[in-house]
Amino acid sequence: MPSDSPDRVFDRDLLLHRRERAAAGLREHDFLLERVADDLAERLALIRRSFPLAVNLGAHHGLVSGRIAGIAGVERIVNTDRSVRAVEQCPGLRVVADEEALPFKDGAIDLVVSGLSLHLVNDLPGTLVQIRRALRPDGLLLASLLGGETLKELRQAWLLAEAEISGGASPRVAPFADVRALGSLLQRAGFTLPVVDTEIVTVTYKDPFALKRELKGMGASNMLDARRRQPVTRALLMRAAEIYVQQFGMSNGRIPATFEILTLTAWAPDPSQQQPLRPGSATARLADALGSKERKLPE
Repeated sequence: MPSDSPDRVFDRDLLLHRRERAAAGLREHDFLLERVADDLAERLALIRRSFPLAVNLGAHHGLVSGRIAGIAGVERIVNTDRSVRAVEQCPGLRVVADEEALPFKDGAIDLVVSGLSLHLVNDLPGTLVQIRRALRPDGLLLASLLGGETLKELRQAWLLAEAEISGGASPRVAPFADVRALGSLLQRAGFTLPVVDTEIVTVTYKDPFALKRELKGMGASNMLDARRRQPVTRALLMRAAEIYVQQFGMSNGRIPATFEILTLTAWAPDPSQQQPLRPGSATARLADALGSKERKLPE
């Protein structure tokens, strides 16, 4: 996406730089990805069909691939990531590729999985369209990404600190999507049977600086395109940490950090899939099924 585009939220070149720098230590900071990988594997195990060719989109160091290998007839997995240093750690087949420019032909893939990657693309609608086109008919998309409640404490602490010290605020925490928006995007991209659910995970840290080190270790420090380019002053950093503790500190002295995980399940269209009934075609009354008496609403 051009650097002057109004739709450019993330500086993805900076994101790549930080992912490359953090790649060697990803395993020390993958607790959230590990949780997601286990969840995706459990969901996939419930699906009674085979997926001969799968793609792990935004594979990080291959944790999700390791969890789903052999589940539900998954035979081959292609790991893709923009970071060469990250994808080198993945097992099996590996491709250096951007989530916003998939290198797969239409109808070539049975399954696309993605763990904590799609929330950092600038053109999520376009990426979803590319995924749907790459999937074979009745192919499955199973992905987890961060939602709008993620790091809400950190966002508020920065806003209050900057308003107090700088007289204004700079974007520092990404504007992640919400459940309703993602369901709509899946439908617009041409998927069928879309389902989006959410889970709130609260993690505690010794102090805000420990959280900052965790985010840096994930390669997830501020990469917003609209961020201020000037270095953060010590006074601003200390005030944000102080506000974080004052506003959200726990009785045991630790601080919480919220992560909202949104999980998407959607299918590429196929005539064999269950279709919704035509409006007015029902042959039984809902009142009879519920054992209740039907009454007209007052006008």
